[in-house]
Amino acid sequence: MFDFRLQVFHTVARRLNFTKAAEELFITQPAVSKHIQELEQHFKVKLFERNGTKIRLTTAGDILLQHTGRLLNVYHSLELDMNSLAQPHSGKIRIGASTTVAQYVLPGVLAAFHRRFTGSSIELTVNNTEQIEHLLQQQKIDLGIIEGRSRNALFKYTPFVKDELVLVAASNHPLARKGVIKPEELLQIPLLMREPGSGTLEVLAHALKPLGIKISQLKKEMQLESTESAKQYVLHSDCMAFLSVHSVLKELQNKECAVIEVKGLTIERDFYFIRPHGQTESLPELFMNFALRYNFRL
Repeated sequence: MFDFRLQVFHTVARRLNFTKAAEELFITQPAVSKHIQELEQHFKVKLFERNGTKIRLTTAGDILLQHTGRLLNVYHSLELDMNSLAQPHSGKIRIGASTTVAQYVLPGVLAAFHRRFTGSSIELTVNNTEQIEHLLQQQKIDLGIIEGRSRNALFKYTPFVKDELVLVAASNHPLARKGVIKPEELLQIPLLMREPGSGTLEVLAHALKPLGIKISQLKKEMQLESTESAKQYVLHSDCMAFLSVHSVLKELQNKECAVIEVKGLTIERDFYFIRPHGQTESLPELFMNFALRYNFRL
């Protein structure tokens, strides 16, 4: 119903990268280029300026981005309201979520959903990304919410909300005042690490690769399976950890901890909904649509 070309434009405008937009939309890069060209021909303006491999929005592109953002919000609201009328919204939804999502992203969404759809109940299972995918494959949950870069051909992946991994230290740490370190300095810092199978560990390994650093080279002080445990450990030690920015918002506001920048390292990721291909259950779809229009504030 919603013009897919506008959705393609909106994704490219957010990413400022045709390849990443294609990956997010699960279409080819030539298809992305074709949709953008059709929009430029329709409006008779250029939407992007290209400089080698980099692109940026033109004035027309900025204006269109503002409108597509509003249109997408209206469309999501329309879809949710129509679905809630056309489909039953009572029953139980079995959701599996990776630990970071479950602790710091989902609670507000779950509460808002329950207020809106009082006849529904949610059973939440918390585990790492690998285990959530396993539970979905065994049909022990209806909907998964995960982090990480791996893709299983059995599932359909839908971007949920953006996140960033940041290097966190206690506010009284000697490097907190410095604020920035070189990549090679990272090798000398005792770090808390997540367990194998964790999406956070997978994303970190991928981000460090261009810097020539392997996970095995890092100075691991301890392995913890809980983001909350890692955060509390960091606050009471000289250790550091790569944590989701969602998990340390209150501590940053209260100046209990500090983010240490590593030169040349930015670790952005998406949390994803995952569902089996061809899934037709209405309640998981209703929850997913509701969560996608939830107003997160970072």
